[in-house]
Amino acid sequence: MSGTLLRLHAVGAALALAALSSTACGDDFDQVKLTVAAGSPVGVYAKLSTALADAWTRDPGIPRPQVAETSGSVDNLQRLRGGQAQVGFSAADAAADAVAAAVADRAGAGTVGAGTAVPGTGADHKLYALARMHDDYLQLVVRDDIPATKLSELKGMRVSLGAQDSGVRLIAQRLLASAGMSIDDLQPGYHDLQASADRMRDGALDAFFWSGGVPTDAVTTLAATVKLRMLDLGDVLPDLRRAYPVYGSATLPASAYQLGGGPVVTLVVRNFLLVNDTISDDVAEALVRGLFAAQPALVAASPVARSIEVRSAIETTPVELHPGAMRYYRDVKV
Repeated sequence: MSGTLLRLHAVGAALALAALSSTACGDDFDQVKLTVAAGSPVGVYAKLSTALADAWTRDPGIPRPQVAETSGSVDNLQRLRGGQAQVGFSAADAAADAVAAAVADRAGAGTVGAGTAVPGTGADHKLYALARMHDDYLQLVVRDDIPATKLSELKGMRVSLGAQDSGVRLIAQRLLASAGMSIDDLQPGYHDLQASADRMRDGALDAFFWSGGVPTDAVTTLAATVKLRMLDLGDVLPDLRRAYPVYGSATLPASAYQLGGGPVVTLVVRNFLLVNDTISDDVAEALVRGLFAAQPALVAASPVARSIEVRSAIETTPVELHPGAMRYYRDVKV
C-alpha cells in the first residue's frame, strides 16, 4: 500500500472512531442504541426494564432501548458478555460467578485483559454495575394440599427449578445441595415463572422455585385460583450462607400473598443493573441519572422499586461500578 493510501486509511479510521465516540459522549445521545436483557415477561426485571426504557427516552433522551425477553440472570450475563445486550439485570450470586469466571479466564490466558469468549459470540466484554437495585426473595411455592413443610420433603415430587439459564435455577440447585438433595431426588422441570404458574394451575406441578420481588404479580394471580403455601427454608439457610456469603435471609410474611401457613424464613439476594464495556462514561452517567429521576415511574411499574436509593446503590461488590456511574455518585456526594 502506498504512503498516500496509508495516510488516507489512517485518516478514515480516525474519522470512524470519532464518529463512534460522538454517539457516546456529551449531551448528544440520539445515536445510542441499547438492548436491555430483561428476563421473564411476567417478572419484576421485565417490568423495571420496560419502565426504564420509557424513562431513558426522556432523560437522557436516547432512542427507546429494545427490551429483550430472556431466561433470567445467567442468560442476561451471557448476553452482556457476548455483546447481544448492553444493559441488563442480574442477581448478585450469578453476577459474582460471572466475575469469578472472567478473572479465571484472564489468569488462564496469562495476559491482563484477556478472556475466553462467550461460546458462539466471539466476544467477552467486561461487566460493570450501574446500581444496586431491589432485593429478591426466594419463593418456594407449593400447593396447599401437598404435605411437605420443608425442602427435603419434596423428594419424588414434580418441582420446577426455574428456566434453564435463570438465576432461579442456580439458587434452587444450591438449596437442594444444602438440604442434602440432588435434582435426581425430584421429578424436575425447567420452566419460567409463567409456565410454572400455568402448570401448577393445571395440576401438573406440586411446587416451583421463584426468586423475585414481593409481591410478584404472577404469584398473586395464581394464589387467587389455587390454594398455595410457601415453604420455610430456615433449616437449610445456615449451611447455604456459609458456602455462599452473597445470600442473606429474611422473613416473608404470609400477608405478601394473603396465604395461609404463616410467615416463612427465606433467602434474599441483591439485584444489580449492569452494563458491559461498550458503554461510555458519559452514557453510563446519564443512564444512572435517568434511573433515579424515573423512580416514581419505576415504583408504578413495581412496588419493589421503593427500595432503590442512592446511598445503597453503590453496594455492587463484587461487580465494579462503571466509571461513569461512579462519577454520578460522586457528583451527588454519596
